[in-house]
Amino acid sequence: MGYTLKDICFSYESRAIFSGLSLEIEHGCFHGVLGPNGSGKTTLLDLITGHLKPQSGRILLDGRPLDDLTVAELAKKCALVPQDFRVNFPFTVAQVVMMGRYPHLGRFSAPGAKDRELVARAMAAAGIGNFSLRNVTELSGGERQRVVFARALAQDASCLILDEAASNLDIRHTLSLMALAADRVKNKGLTVISVMQDLNMAARFCRTLLFLKKGRVIAHGPVDEVFTESVIKKVFHVSSRVYFDETLHCKQVVFL
Repeated sequence: MGYTLKDICFSYESRAIFSGLSLEIEHGCFHGVLGPNGSGKTTLLDLITGHLKPQSGRILLDGRPLDDLTVAELAKKCALVPQDFRVNFPFTVAQVVMMGRYPHLGRFSAPGAKDRELVARAMAAAGIGNFSLRNVTELSGGERQRVVFARALAQDASCLILDEAASNLDIRHTLSLMALAADRVKNKGLTVISVMQDLNMAARFCRTLLFLKKGRVIAHGPVDEVFTESVIKKVFHVSSRVYFDETLHCKQVVFL
């Protein structure tokens, strides 16, 4: 099923972000969320993860109202990779990644063999297994971002939500983690909802794109249908040329 948003209204004090927003976000797809600064991208993620509540309207996850889910139930369904992850206590990398398993543990239960195996797999997949014993406070911004990505993988949720999760990564690790997320969608049925700034990266890895501007949906649908010069012009006020890249086998854009 996935997410259903019905007539969502949300404001920060007197500043309206969404007014009557309605969306369907299908399960088992890689969704990209695009738009200029202030368009409501991060606010949308905060709403669907339960960090914010709309003033009116309903958000359903797999047919259930989001408000009906406990924190633990929501954490089993949805894992968030924020844009900038910081922790002041010198936890080791392995300890931070293990935090992704907490929603699956009993109140006084210690991690078991399955939890340790999932953590090891997540660290290996994110390419951080070789510094699992380092303190997270000693890592670079890009290394910390890979740690929080691994934590989300270890959480083993059905939906992975990325809030500009590659913003601190170099191009090699950006491609690696985007490819990893896309592989989980294809082979494990994961849902990925990713706020992205790089339009070409979005067109390469996503199946559907949601273009927002000032809290309104400008276009929403399959990449081949909505990744167009006219949509990009309307959303970003820039001229471009969209073309099919024979090497990548997908649409790409150059800006004029």
